[in-house]
Amino acid sequence: MKKIQSTCNICALACNLDFYVEGGEIKKVLPNKDYPVNQGFCCIKGLNLDKQQTKIKARKSPLLRDENGEMKEVSWEVGIKTFVEKITNIQNKYGKESVAYISTGQMTTEEMALLGHVGRNYLGMPGDGNTRLCMATSVVAHKQSFGFDAPPYTLKDAELSDTIIFIGANPVIAHPVFWGRVRKNKEAKIITIDPRKSETAINSHVWIDIKPKADLVLLYTLANVLIKNNWIDEKYIEEHTEGFEEFKSHVSKFTLEDVEEKTGISKERVLELAKIIHNGKRVSFWWTMGVNQGYEAVRTAQSIINLALITGNIGRPGTGANSLTGQCNAMGSRAFSNTAGLYGGGDFDNPVRRKAVSEALGVKEEVLATKATIPYNEIIEKAISGEIKGLWVICTNPRHSFSNNEEFKKAVDNLDFLVVQDIYEDTDTAKLCDLYLPSVPGIKKEGVLINTERRLSKVNPVIEKEEGELSDYEIFYKIGEGLGMGSLLDNWKTPKDAFELLKKCSKGMPCDITGVTYEMLEGEDISGSKGIQWPFREGEALEDDERRLFEDGNYYTPSKKAKILFEDVRENPTKTSNDYPYILNTGRGSVGQWHTQVRSREIEHNKIYSQVSYVLMNPELAKELNIEENERVKITSQNGNTSEFNIMYSENVKKDQIYAPMHYIETNSLTPSVYDPYSKEPSFKTVAVNISKM
Repeated sequence: MKKIQSTCNICALACNLDFYVEGGEIKKVLPNKDYPVNQGFCCIKGLNLDKQQTKIKARKSPLLRDENGEMKEVSWEVGIKTFVEKITNIQNKYGKESVAYISTGQMTTEEMALLGHVGRNYLGMPGDGNTRLCMATSVVAHKQSFGFDAPPYTLKDAELSDTIIFIGANPVIAHPVFWGRVRKNKEAKIITIDPRKSETAINSHVWIDIKPKADLVLLYTLANVLIKNNWIDEKYIEEHTEGFEEFKSHVSKFTLEDVEEKTGISKERVLELAKIIHNGKRVSFWWTMGVNQGYEAVRTAQSIINLALITGNIGRPGTGANSLTGQCNAMGSRAFSNTAGLYGGGDFDNPVRRKAVSEALGVKEEVLATKATIPYNEIIEKAISGEIKGLWVICTNPRHSFSNNEEFKKAVDNLDFLVVQDIYEDTDTAKLCDLYLPSVPGIKKEGVLINTERRLSKVNPVIEKEEGELSDYEIFYKIGEGLGMGSLLDNWKTPKDAFELLKKCSKGMPCDITGVTYEMLEGEDISGSKGIQWPFREGEALEDDERRLFEDGNYYTPSKKAKILFEDVRENPTKTSNDYPYILNTGRGSVGQWHTQVRSREIEHNKIYSQVSYVLMNPELAKELNIEENERVKITSQNGNTSEFNIMYSENVKKDQIYAPMHYIETNSLTPSVYDPYSKEPSFKTVAVNISKM
């Protein structure tokens, strides 16, 4: 039996697994004991990756909708030719930006890069990733505060902290492997800030039961208390930050006197939290979607960064303002997809970066895309308005996952041509398409993923593709050939070729990976198969498997100082009213569930979870509304949509709130078309609703 080490391509931890293969079949999957991320542990999702070899229909050729509206199998030659003709005809008629693509954070970095080369460079179309739905806020916050999208931590910091503060994060469910590392830390005091008594809050020493979307007020008030009591690191502020005096003046408006009215947290509890931060020697702040998916999300993320900066809790073991990523390769998408920035980071209009990237790719500068893409929501809006006529959806399911998802259906109804490229032909989005391009799952791919702590991990093919099966990389390459890209594809023949190009593009940038090779990531030299965090420059020695940024106090801004950024608190656009008196909060349902449940349905264990949509409701509210447990009700959102849910009683939600797992299409029918002004990330987390009996 052969053992093949590869990387789980589901969540942002990117655990490494050992696949035991015999006769072309996976016989067993075990977590790798020596990998720094998961250290011999993984969750139920990774352990069930072997199910992809039996539970994914092995389609080996595309499907094309005929004149009768039925999907018929066609050859790859016909599928690629149809794609090229339809897309180019739309562009010739309506302009280059009349077609667009929506991509993912779950393909390999090389696939994302080739898509960016074909779609953005050659076709000139806008194209965004579903990373916009989860990590755009953190990206913008990092860029503005640090000068680059640079999460500073290593996962080991959770084991080294004496104080761990989770804000809008539920790692017990969303990042269980990371939570395992938190549990190793027997000394840390754990605080969770969340409107719901989440699984993480239940397992914390302190639960700060904040009002929904009152985070910014609480964090500014905390900053004011810390500053007024001189519980700050003046030396660090002076030497490594800029903007402190202005920030001090700004937060002075946020006092303990009215904090309870605005946040639901008493002044005594806020003061106690400030004391906990002050008394901590190694304080780490961790946030994820509860912060990222909000209407003032970037400033909220930066208010967390500011707390770390003014207390000197950054760049040292066990500290940091640490953004936990959602998908396995959101970091690859952020740095190397050619969407919001050029390969390796940097702006499209920066002549120095344009020259460096064009030379690295071996093309003329005019080949490169000239500007950042329009964001995800604008792509959908332009499709609804008729400005975008063709859409290519790759490895994502926006009919289900987009905020206020009925809007995506409206967009599809206005398109001339919808292409879906996926491993599943029965997603809610694929059911609507005109052309379906089937890809293979990760167990048949090769490439690199970059996880939440900047670690590059190798995806190795565990079982061979069958005749007719293509990876996403091969599909993109064939489309490029069909478009007539010719010599522009010469340096992109294989994923390894693409990786070498990206290494060259990264040279001299904060995410420099010029010292990384496929062989190192496969464990064929001194590094072992432990992955490598960026930066890792050519000529450097890998002395530590787990490295953090900013240990020298230098940031990526022109001044080398971190910027303390802030803004007045915005009015909540989703607040309750007489017509919509309750707040719906959304998030993950269980460790086994994943996103739109298309992938996680392969897991046998998930049969114990509800196959129908449900919400958690406080029993007091249920009694007041005369609703029995398991009764199905109608919930109407302020966005005008109504969905049906079963009621499950839970005292872990407040009486005036309900909580729905995001894994049901009914949930995002209710979420609002509201976006952070800087990141354009949707405000998925809260919306005002009403509840009525059937």
